Amino acid sequence: MFMNATKVYTIKSFLTSLANTTMFTTYALYYIVTLGFNPFELLLIGTVLELSVLVFEGITGVVADTYSRRRSVIIGMFLLGIGFAMQGVVPALDAWVPLISVFGLVLFSQVISGLGYTFISGADTAWIVDEVGEEKIGTIFMKAKRYSLFGNLLGIALSVALATLAPYLPFLIGGLMYLGLGVFLILFMKETGFVPREREQGASHVKEMIQTWTSGAKVIRSQPILMLILFVTLFTGAASEGYDRLWEAHLIAEIGFPELTAISMPMWFGIIAALASILGLIVVGVVEKRLDVNNERVVLVGMFTLTGLKIAAMIAFAFSPSFSWALVALLLIGVIQSLSSPLYDTWLNLNIESSVRATVLSMMGQSNALGQTAGGPAVGWIGTRFSIRASLVAAAILLAPILIVFGRALRRR
Repeated sequence: MFMNATKVYTIKSFLTSLANTTMFTTYALYYIVTLGFNPFELLLIGTVLELSVLVFEGITGVVADTYSRRRSVIIGMFLLGIGFAMQGVVPALDAWVPLISVFGLVLFSQVISGLGYTFISGADTAWIVDEVGEEKIGTIFMKAKRYSLFGNLLGIALSVALATLAPYLPFLIGGLMYLGLGVFLILFMKETGFVPREREQGASHVKEMIQTWTSGAKVIRSQPILMLILFVTLFTGAASEGYDRLWEAHLIAEIGFPELTAISMPMWFGIIAALASILGLIVVGVVEKRLDVNNERVVLVGMFTLTGLKIAAMIAFAFSPSFSWALVALLLIGVIQSLSSPLYDTWLNLNIESSVRATVLSMMGQSNALGQTAGGPAVGWIGTRFSIRASLVAAAILLAPILIVFGRALRRR
C-alpha cells in the first residue's frame, strides 16, 4: 500500500500527539494524587527516563543510519506502546509483583519507554528529510505541528473523560494508541530516499555501527554550528525537565484552582491544555503563512526571541500571585513551545548531511538527555529543600545561556 511520505509524517505527528496528550494532560493527578509521588520522586521518574535515553540513544541512532530509519521508527512505536500501557496497569501489577513497589514498576516502565524514544529520535525526522528534501522541510515541520496541535485538542478531551472514569486509563489507552500506530507504519511507511552506508567487506554489524557513530561525531566536531546546537540542547534539556515535571505540582500545591464546583481538577488541566493548543494553532498558522520558515536566519531570529520570552514567562509563572496570572503565563509558554519545536527541528536538519543525519540527531538527543539527567535532580532537590517556586526559577535561569548561543549564531550568519 502506498501513501505520500508527507501525509504519513503528518498522520504520525497527529497520532503521537493524540496519544501523548491523552496520557499527559492528567498524568500529574495520577502520579501525585493516586500514586502519591512527591516532587523528588516526580523528578526521579523523569531522570530515569532521560538516563535511559542517554544510554541507548547513540546505539539506536546508529541503527537508523546503518540499516533503516523506517525499521527503527516502527520498533520505537511498539516499545513506547508497551512502556506506556504498563504504567496504566501498575496498580494491578503491584498485586502480582509484590516484591517491587509501585514506584519501582513506574521506573521500569520508564526504561522501556526511554528505549522506545531512542529508536524514534532522529530516525523519524531523518526519514522525512530524505524523502522530501531539505528545501521543503521547514514548511513540512510547521504543517506537522498544526496536525499535532489538533491531536492535542482531541487528546485533552479524551484524557479528561478517561481520568474521570479511572486515573490509570489515560496511560493504558495511550499505550494502545502507540501500538496501533506501529501497525499503521508497517502498512504505509515506505523508505525510498535512504541510502545505507556502504558495507565494508567482512565487517561485523558492531564494527559498522561504530564507524557510523564515529562519522557522526566527526561531523559535529568539524562544524562550529553543530557544536552550538549541542550546547543549546544540553541547557534546553536541563531547563525543561524541571518545568515539565513540576508546573502541575506548582498549580496544585502553591497556587490552587478557583472554587467552582462545576469544574473538577482534571477538567482544569484539560481547559489549560485546550486553550494552549488553540492559541498554538492560531499562532503557528500565522507564522507558517507570513514567514519563510525554510530560511535559516528567520529561524534563528525566531528562536532567539522565543527563548527570551520563555524565560520571562517561566519566571512570571513561578511568582504568580493568583490563578489568572499563572494561566496567562502558562498559555504564553505553551504558544512558545508550539513555535519553538518546528523551528529548532528546521535549524538542526539544515545543518546535517544525510549520511549521518539520524546519528547526529540522536547525539543531540543524548545531549538533551544529559541536560535533563543532570538538571532534573538538581531542580527537584531545590523544590524539596525550598519550594517548587524556587525550582521553576532555577529552570528559567538554565535557559539564559541559550540566548548567548543564538546571538553568536546570528552573528555568524
